[in-house]
Amino acid sequence: MHIRPVLSALRRHRLVMWLLILEIALTCAIVSNAVFLITSHLERTRMLSGIAEHELVLVRMASIGDRTDSKRLGQADLAALQEIPGVKQVALANGAPFASGSNTDLRLEPQQPRRSLNAGLFFGKNLLPALGTRLIAGRGFLPDDFTDLSQALAAFANDEAKQFPHVTIVTQAVAQRLWPGQSALGKMVYVGKDIPLRVVGVVERLTRPAEGLFQGAEYSMVLPINTDTSNGLIYLLRCAPQDRARVLKAAVAKLKQLDPNRVLVRARTFDQVRDEYFQSDRAMAGTLFGVCLALLIVTALGIVGLATFWVAQRRKQIGIQRALGATRGDILRYFQIENFLIVSMGIALGTVLALAINLELVKFNEMTRMPYFYVPIGAFVLWCLGQIAILAPALRASNVPPMVATRSV
Repeated sequence: MHIRPVLSALRRHRLVMWLLILEIALTCAIVSNAVFLITSHLERTRMLSGIAEHELVLVRMASIGDRTDSKRLGQADLAALQEIPGVKQVALANGAPFASGSNTDLRLEPQQPRRSLNAGLFFGKNLLPALGTRLIAGRGFLPDDFTDLSQALAAFANDEAKQFPHVTIVTQAVAQRLWPGQSALGKMVYVGKDIPLRVVGVVERLTRPAEGLFQGAEYSMVLPINTDTSNGLIYLLRCAPQDRARVLKAAVAKLKQLDPNRVLVRARTFDQVRDEYFQSDRAMAGTLFGVCLALLIVTALGIVGLATFWVAQRRKQIGIQRALGATRGDILRYFQIENFLIVSMGIALGTVLALAINLELVKFNEMTRMPYFYVPIGAFVLWCLGQIAILAPALRASNVPPMVATRSV
């Protein structure tokens, strides 16, 4: 069987052929990008946080009315929570990975017009021991490094360096980005307009809060700021994994006992926090998978329907070929080659469309560019789908008996 007769037959059905090619091209383009997006979303769910997730519980409380004794109450809360049986470490912080927090711009020089980096900002006494982060260089914070939250906020708003912390701990990713090939210890970095911070320590990893809003989930820094019970701050308790449910329940009861004028906003183990944070990614991956499956089914049905139509139209021609000596295998291969050529033309056009769609996604959604190997994957899936879809109509065509050639049309 040669390709030339197949091409000759296809030229007699140009309109139908091109409609099928366009359908295959669109399927190839959409499926290639969708598979890339599915992979990206699933990879996000496996993102490392740099903390002891299986040992942490999180509690957020909201106070009713203004409090003038928030600092004293915060100290009492931490002391009481530390006394709960099984609690190893406790901290009151502005945020945690996958939970909440803030971000800030970093500059390497004072009055630098453009930021050098945007990083997640964490603070809270005893925060790093409570989170279980690993210090890989330098030291942790000393008692003299800490500043009260109210003073730090006022200093940042007025750009006053005296009342703001003077030191910071950064992640390894920040150190490598700002000072590649150098030690970050002792280096200066500036926040706000002109507030200097000296790097005294480097932690291996600490994923920033709200990482989806910025590039670089691993860019974070920690400041020595003593927190109080202001709304928006969270309690972090570290304990053995098997004690988390009991510790969480006891922590909520203890906090309500210490101050009845506040309500529970959130109480979760950190496994639940991670699960909730990435719920949208899993939902998006599932939706895209459903879209891919629907497109592939529609494309397969299109191939089956067209092939069935062509077999019905060519019964007499097939009968003549059988009468002239064509075997059932020859007829089967003819339709498989024909389908392979149509699918290949659709894939060639779909490859161009896939790359064009990805460029638009990169441009308007700040996504990373799709690796080129996703296109061959989509092409292979469609080639296999095409051969499977054509098999039933091709088998029916191969079963057309030679005597059909002698029948009148």
